[in-house]
Amino acid sequence: MPDVLIVGAGPVGTFLAAELVRHGVDAEMWDRRPTVGDGTRAIGLHAPVLAALEAGGATERILQRAVRVQRGEARSDGRMLGVVRFDRLRARHPYVATLPQAETEAALAAGAPTPRRGVAVTAITADGDRMRVHADGVGDTAAPLVVVAGGVGARSLVYRAGRPAGAEYPDRYLMADAAVPPSDDHAVAVVHLGHAGVLESFPLPDDRRRFVAWDGDADGDAPARLTRLRAALIARGEYAGAAAITAATAFRVRRVVAPRLRRDRLFVIGDTAHEVSPIGGQGMNLGLLDAAGLAPLLAQWVRHGAAPEPELAAWERDRVRSARRAARLATVNTTLGRPAAAAVSAARAQAMRVALAAGGGLFARAYAMGFDAAR
Repeated sequence: MPDVLIVGAGPVGTFLAAELVRHGVDAEMWDRRPTVGDGTRAIGLHAPVLAALEAGGATERILQRAVRVQRGEARSDGRMLGVVRFDRLRARHPYVATLPQAETEAALAAGAPTPRRGVAVTAITADGDRMRVHADGVGDTAAPLVVVAGGVGARSLVYRAGRPAGAEYPDRYLMADAAVPPSDDHAVAVVHLGHAGVLESFPLPDDRRRFVAWDGDADGDAPARLTRLRAALIARGEYAGAAAITAATAFRVRRVVAPRLRRDRLFVIGDTAHEVSPIGGQGMNLGLLDAAGLAPLLAQWVRHGAAPEPELAAWERDRVRSARRAARLATVNTTLGRPAAAAVSAARAQAMRVALAAGGGLFARAYAMGFDAAR
C-alpha cells in the first residue's frame, strides 16, 4: 500500500509524484491512458513555476531546451501597440520558458515512479483512516492519502454531477505548430489584437512557432480548419507561418474554479479543480504550483502521522484564490481577443497602446503569474 496514490500521470500528477519521492514518500500513480499522452496545448512555464521546480532539478532540465521569451509584442491591424518586457520582472527567472508539453513532462518525470497505465478509476471512497480507490479490472486499492490530478475527465470522482459550476466560453480557436525560417526576433512572442479577433504567435525550440487564432466558424473538417487558419495568418502578415503549417486543431474553453480542493484525506489539483482558458497560458502552471505547495505538506503528514491542518488550510485557500485570479485574467484575455467593430477595435487598440507605453510592467507581471499566491 503506497503512502499516497495519485490518480493521473499528466504533468501535474507526475511532478507531484516526483516531489513526494524526493521527500521520502512512497507514491504511486495510476492513469487511464494506456500510453503517454501526446497533448501539446500547454507550452509556457512562468517565473513562479520555474522557481518551484528548481529544487528537484526540473528547471535545469527544462531550460536546456526551452526558448526563453523575454519580450512580447502587441499589434493591431499591422500597427505596433507596445511591448511587454518579461526581462524586467523582479524574479529569479525573468522570462517565459516555452517547450512542447511532452518535453516538459519528460523533464518533470525524473525521479517519479513509473505510472500504472490503462487503469480507469471509477470511484474513491473513505474507509476509516484510509481512502479506497476502485478501478475497472484492477479491483480496490487502499492508501492513506489520495490526490486526483487526472484532468477534466476525473472531476466526477471528486465532485457531484454539475459541480463545481462553470461556464463555457462561446469562443472557438484554431491551433498549429510549424517550423518557420530562422529570424533575429524568433524568441519574441507576438499577439495580434485586430478587429478580426486574436492571433497569437509563440516561439518554440528548433525554429518552430505555435499559432493560435480566434475562429468564428464551426469546427468543420481538417482541410477547412487548415484553410481558415492560413487565412487568419495571412491577414495578420504571418506569411511564413501560413506557408509552413500543415494541419490545424480546434478547441473551445471553459471556466471552472472549485471552491474546495480537499475532503479529509482526498485532494484535487490541476485541471480537475480549476479549468481556465489557455489564452494566457496559466492552466498547467496553476496545477504545478498546486503540486509544489502540496507535496511537502503530504510528506509531513506521512512522516508524523498527523495532518498539518493549519498549513493545509492555508494551501487550499491560497490555491483557490490564485485559480480565481487566473480565471479572471483568462476572461479578460478571451474578451480582448474577440472580433469587434472597427470603432470598438480602434478604441481597444488605443487603450492597449496607452497601457503598454511604459513597457507593459503590469501586463508582464499578470501574464507571468506575478499575482499568484505562490510567487
